[in-house]
Amino acid sequence: MPDLDPFFSEWAGRAAGSTRSLERARELMRALDLDGARPPVLGVVGSKGKGTTATTAAAALSSAGLRTVLATGPSFRSYRERVRVDGASVSDGVLDSLGARIDRARRGLPGPAESGGYLAPSGVFLVAALLHARDVGADVCVLEAGMGGHRDELRLIGPEVVALGAVFAEHVGILGDTVTEIAREKARVAGGRTRRLVRLPQTPEVAAAVDAALEEATGGRVRAEVADPEAPGTEPPADLRPPGLSAASGVLGTAAAARMLEHLGRGPLDPARLHAVLRTLRLPARLSRHPVPGTPGAEAIVDSAIDRVGVAAALAHARAAWGGVDHVLLCLPDHKDVSGAVAVLGDLPVTMVRLPEAHLRFEYAPPAHWGRVDAADLSPARVAALGDRVLALGTVYFTGRMTEVLDVPTDRLFG
Repeated sequence: MPDLDPFFSEWAGRAAGSTRSLERARELMRALDLDGARPPVLGVVGSKGKGTTATTAAAALSSAGLRTVLATGPSFRSYRERVRVDGASVSDGVLDSLGARIDRARRGLPGPAESGGYLAPSGVFLVAALLHARDVGADVCVLEAGMGGHRDELRLIGPEVVALGAVFAEHVGILGDTVTEIAREKARVAGGRTRRLVRLPQTPEVAAAVDAALEEATGGRVRAEVADPEAPGTEPPADLRPPGLSAASGVLGTAAAARMLEHLGRGPLDPARLHAVLRTLRLPARLSRHPVPGTPGAEAIVDSAIDRVGVAAALAHARAAWGGVDHVLLCLPDHKDVSGAVAVLGDLPVTMVRLPEAHLRFEYAPPAHWGRVDAADLSPARVAALGDRVLALGTVYFTGRMTEVLDVPTDRLFG
């Protein structure tokens, strides 16, 4: 297992009330000589679907013959998955080496107190991806932002192309008090290097906020383009899009890859090669279907649904695949749409799953017929005991745990 201290030490040791420091991240990039020449970057922001968008964009760029480094988060089964080359995770040794180089550079900087805050793990992994891209001579990087935009390390890196997914009331009170404020924050990841921004259809209010933020961030040089999944002839075709609500993210990722190729002066995506690569695309925890180890005939569908709409879509997908659902495992901390999930799931047998993270609260009183279990107590046998058709829904930390329980291959996403 790789040494993760270089990625998490400052966050783990942060003082009460301290915040992430973009200036410290900037100093780290300078120390690693990453503030100048680097591969072109396609950055992905949004409230949901960023991982699917980023992975599809990387697959599309790889189909065009570009060596592509992909950074996403959080991981499923291993932190090696946070950095990939052409869809495949780096090795433990590579991640160790990247961490050691980052740690040496970090130790040469003033301390966190002098820098005004700590290095956030998500930002350190983006730095690791850029460093590895330089090492392997990558043609392009696809980098998924954390929850933010303007306050995210991705803005420091300066993406040439930005893909903006759906924006809704996720992280209200953290990134902004309204959806339009959140949209403005996310769109402001664009900056001096940005040449294209492509987004999914948004409400008129959100679209206006994105346009205004983009005008400010780029001095009017860049105007938002829309990737409309409903437009005739939009790539990829419906049968090659990810299932359920992720389909739109697949369209956005493909469109953003096409914009990057245009920016690089390359030819358009070749449909035959694009479709061949997308047929290999695997997206764990996005309505992914898996056998339960040790129990022939038992299956689980895993999805990172966190609100009423997502839960309803996942339930419809599972019923279409199986004809019915025996049991639902649901992991939603109190700040998610637990009441919406309760309304959608109705009288189905449900077990509420609690995560061990201290900052998450699980105090919502579920219906009387629901069970409760700690995530650490889940096992293949425990899942199989719930029935042959188990739907597992919740936060990405929980669905990542489910990929471990179900022994899902996660080292390669495409190719």
